[in-house]
Amino acid sequence: MSLIQPSSRSKTSQKTPARRTENNRIYAHPLPIILTEPSEPSFLRKTLHFFGVSASDILNPHCQGVLDVATRSVWVLDMKDAMILWQRGFFGKGDLSRSEPSWLARQINARKLAKKGLMTSEEVTAKRRAERKQFKLDRAKAMAAAAAEAEVAFQQGHCHDVTQPEQDVSRVEEDDGEDDEEPIENVEHLQLTLQEAFFLLWNLDCLSISNPDNIWNVFQNVYITSPTLVPSLDPPQHRRFDNPFLVNYVIYHHYRSLGWVVKSGIKFCVDYLLYKRGPIFAHAEFAIVVCPVYEDPADQDGSSFELNNTSPFSWSWLSTINRVNSQVQKV
Repeated sequence: MSLIQPSSRSKTSQKTPARRTENNRIYAHPLPIILTEPSEPSFLRKTLHFFGVSASDILNPHCQGVLDVATRSVWVLDMKDAMILWQRGFFGKGDLSRSEPSWLARQINARKLAKKGLMTSEEVTAKRRAERKQFKLDRAKAMAAAAAEAEVAFQQGHCHDVTQPEQDVSRVEEDDGEDDEEPIENVEHLQLTLQEAFFLLWNLDCLSISNPDNIWNVFQNVYITSPTLVPSLDPPQHRRFDNPFLVNYVIYHHYRSLGWVVKSGIKFCVDYLLYKRGPIFAHAEFAIVVCPVYEDPADQDGSSFELNNTSPFSWSWLSTINRVNSQVQKV
């Protein structure tokens, strides 16, 4: 989308060698399944390897998920499974976090800092924003009062010094009460898109969805308007090639198969972001906008789905997308 080349600097260049080494260890596997070789391979394994046949053992985590129709996503409730899917391929996101499921760690850190009378980075940011907002309000009021006073003085034919009222900055007293040491219950879960869930289920066979049985039909029926939040298990009444699930899954499967880590790009006004290794290591290299094209206009007119970007986009739209992604150096 942009003519600006991706930045050669990455997050890794700003991290210490120890941190980079730890990240390489934690996120060493690009997929949830792991291929292992025995320390002492048997004669049969050696023979198969000689003829180019892999006899590696496959470690499959067999994670469990639950379909949520309201959010059109699959929830992984077991945090052990959630961390496996995140650390091995960066699948999904924490529903209470920006990316990695880290809500529990943040709450524990906040409790420790509160005992020391300190604030977390989120609390510091929120406090600074509130102080800046209040300062701007007080400054606007003071300027309006000073302007009104100067106008009255000018009309009376004499001038005098107009001083701004001193700003009253009140500080909120910290509560020094002791925190109870009750353990914090982790209420966060990993949220997978339907495309991610189907890729894990159909391609890697490392995810099982407890409900329902015929997931292929259900994922397509999720995008069909229904009076209830229970999708039909039957095949779609009108099988359409422009079903939003199929359109988005084709894109996701294509780039995942090429080795890219595919994540949602909604905060950059695009459909997908492509990472070489993952958001932990470097910024996204590319931003993807899906533009479906109907060869026959009658297919679009008779479709019950309203896909995005099917109509020719305006130059203002293109300029907006280009400017947003140019600032973050994505193409």
